[in-house]
Amino acid sequence: MAVKVYGPHCASTKRVLVCLVEKEVEFEVVPVDVTKGEQKDPEYLKLQPFGVVPVIKDGDYTLYESRAIMRYYAEKYRSQGVELLGKTIEERGLVEQWLEVEAHNFHPQAYNLCLHGLFGSLFGVTPDPKVIEESEAKLVQVLNIYEERLSKTKYLAGDFFSIADISHLPFLDYVVNNMGKKYLLEERKHVGAWWDDISSRPSWNKVLQLYRAPI
Repeated sequence: MAVKVYGPHCASTKRVLVCLVEKEVEFEVVPVDVTKGEQKDPEYLKLQPFGVVPVIKDGDYTLYESRAIMRYYAEKYRSQGVELLGKTIEERGLVEQWLEVEAHNFHPQAYNLCLHGLFGSLFGVTPDPKVIEESEAKLVQVLNIYEERLSKTKYLAGDFFSIADISHLPFLDYVVNNMGKKYLLEERKHVGAWWDDISSRPSWNKVLQLYRAPI
């Protein structure tokens, strides 16, 4: 039975879809138009009471929060596809560490930068130049730390691709390809090489081609 994934065109959902492709898990998508507020519909709220995407339904099992979903499938299908959690407990610890770094240090800055500089009008948000400036400055600080890390390892958790890397793909794609800020990565040699690597993966290009956001 294919996994049902709700809201495929949204950034957070793309994390999940890339993970599923890497793990060779069959899925089907269920459109949820967040620009029309469909994530607030009563039927959807039965699946995700906070009214955001994504949600997955795996038989009778329902799960939300994109990073939790990635952890779940990377573990459930550990014996197939690409190993995304590391092969040792130490590697797993580093995957979890950098996934937390993405969630708490990278994502808030990238999200605010994109919200005010790219798709605010879709959600009734008036762009604030001060927020854009401050968010980019904070994002630069994060990328400087990434540069130091990636000068020592090919990927964030080590010399292996993981869900920590996957989690960066959607919003970095917005920043680089929709906002024209690739220079933020190119100014940092190791970050730029890392981005070129992870953004060229067939899994990401497949998801991007099928479910590109309407912006």
